[in-house]
Amino acid sequence: MTAPPEAAPFSGAAAAGPRRTVELTGTQALSLLGGASLGRIVFTQRALPAIRPVNHLLDHGQIVILTHQDSDLFAQARDHGDRGVVVAYQADDIDPLTHLGWSVVATGYCRPVADPDALSRYRRLLRPWPGPVMNCAVRIRPHLVTGIRLVA
Repeated sequence: MTAPPEAAPFSGAAAAGPRRTVELTGTQALSLLGGASLGRIVFTQRALPAIRPVNHLLDHGQIVILTHQDSDLFAQARDHGDRGVVVAYQADDIDPLTHLGWSVVATGYCRPVADPDALSRYRRLLRPWPGPVMNCAVRIRPHLVTGIRLVA
């Protein structure tokens, strides 16, 4: 019987020294979010949390994502009318080798985009990943924006 191979030595943040977190202001966090190429929308699906990776844009402090009319997210946002549905949106940029970077979470109300001109503009600006035709959009108005920066 041969012995199992030895595990590779741990590398990364521990080898480079301790890390600490620095709290970001809401303005700093939204600025970083606006420059990110993708994030994750967190919503409720059949009474359980659901998370989907999506691309987004920041428009006057609101997070906009494209979706399709048959999506659970769009149905919930539409069904809750003017109130919208509570969601969270998370994006980050953390280096896999140094473990340095940032992470931002925005929580707020998600509503469908009803204005056809705005929808047309968002469809020109956002390039969704392959899948169903993204003929709808939702806007998230953040009420709570938190973020951290991971520093050495």
